[in-house]
Amino acid sequence: MDGINKRIGELNEVVGGMVLLRCRQPRPQSQASQPGLCATAGRDAQRVHTARGPPRRNMKLRSKAAALLLLALAVLLLALLSLRVRRDPEPPGFPARPEAAPQRRHAPVPTRPSEPRAFPGVSGRRSPRRRPLRPRPRAGRPRAASREKLARRAGEAGSLHSVPPELWIHLAVVACGNRLEETLVMIKSAVLFSHRKMSFHIFTEDALKPEFDRQLRQWPDSYTKKFEHRIYPITFSVGNPQEWKKLFKPCAAQRLFLPVILKDVDSLLYVDTDVLFLRPVDDIWKLLRQFNSTQLAAMAPEHEIPKIGWYSRFARHPFYGSAGVNSGVMLMNLTRIRSTQFKNSLIPTGLTWEDMLLPLYQKYKNAITWGDQDLLNIIFYFNPEYLYVFPCQWNYRPDHCMYGSNCKEAEREGVSILHGNRGVYHDDKQPTFRALYEAIRDFPFQDNLFQSMFYPLQLKFLETVHTLCGRIPQVFLKQIEKTMRRSYEKHVIIHVGPNSMS
Repeated sequence: MDGINKRIGELNEVVGGMVLLRCRQPRPQSQASQPGLCATAGRDAQRVHTARGPPRRNMKLRSKAAALLLLALAVLLLALLSLRVRRDPEPPGFPARPEAAPQRRHAPVPTRPSEPRAFPGVSGRRSPRRRPLRPRPRAGRPRAASREKLARRAGEAGSLHSVPPELWIHLAVVACGNRLEETLVMIKSAVLFSHRKMSFHIFTEDALKPEFDRQLRQWPDSYTKKFEHRIYPITFSVGNPQEWKKLFKPCAAQRLFLPVILKDVDSLLYVDTDVLFLRPVDDIWKLLRQFNSTQLAAMAPEHEIPKIGWYSRFARHPFYGSAGVNSGVMLMNLTRIRSTQFKNSLIPTGLTWEDMLLPLYQKYKNAITWGDQDLLNIIFYFNPEYLYVFPCQWNYRPDHCMYGSNCKEAEREGVSILHGNRGVYHDDKQPTFRALYEAIRDFPFQDNLFQSMFYPLQLKFLETVHTLCGRIPQVFLKQIEKTMRRSYEKHVIIHVGPNSMS
């Protein structure tokens, strides 16, 4: 510290000398002098002159002053640094390391074979690291794939038989009387556009069994490999079979007994015979994943506008929601249905599905109009938490367009499942529905979907613009065009590939 004080004193002397020289230099008359500062500098210079002798020349004095100033600043900086080092022995922010902390020993890591590397200062490229070779699958033994991937690839050749049965789509239909052709066209629409393997459960009269078998076995192998079918007799486990059979339409009540008959089936899609699929069945099957923990069935509303719906105006029995539900397309978790106790208006406690059907029918048989559909509305009126309601695009009927378009989901995404109730496939009341039915019915299996179905269908739609349903052709064609395009890309572009095109 004594050295620092000495250097600071010398610096003060030098600065005082510089001020004195500045005061002695001649100045213009316009500038004012600083008498106080110059007088003080003169006294200081007189002291220095008395102690050291006469002042030196100006240039030498300035050089010495600059050197001393730099030296003083350097000494001051070193002094400050030394003081900080004494206060903080370690940099701030780093905790002190314990003196005798036990060191953790790591297990020896197996070393890899040494690779040639470029040493510092030696030019040269480093050899690339080699990845370990993966064992190739043996011939005839496909690489393991997840069940979901197998299900999605069910439409490809050679993969249908590898799909586990629990991933098949199960579809049930009840056909009696003159419903043979409608049923075959419905199955055809499902097979044309779907990818996963399907199991058809056909409930029909004894007279129609041979014809179903004969017709389905005549289809090309490329389509028959995508499904299998089983034919069941019309049976009713409780009550009078003849009374059940005549309820509403022939055999229509059979769908109420599907959970009892198909005991080995977990989930099931039931459709009426007058239904056409305009997109893969896989898509509606995925709605099962959207069920919550209590839901066990899914249907679409009977009408989109409750004020003009049939149930809200004419029903004499309880029904679901504000407009009721339509049972022409019904997705069911049969396992949940069989194990659930249903609330009802018969007894205070719950009843199983099978035990509830007959007493429910006997109580309301004089009040129901639409047969089994009315009974389903009564069941879910007392158990609304068990029903999942999907949009009208999955059950699109003439009511959605014949008085004006009222299915907003179909306007946005197109019709997914067409339901031609009221016999519109076989009369001229709704030519748009009839045109779609005939296009699928008359399509040759091996022909191109666009050339033999979609383009002729567009021409037919031009003849239906005089009807309200015919004025919105995009609603009917959006999904079917999208489905055909996917099918074309799947079977032509992907299967042929770039190497086969050359």
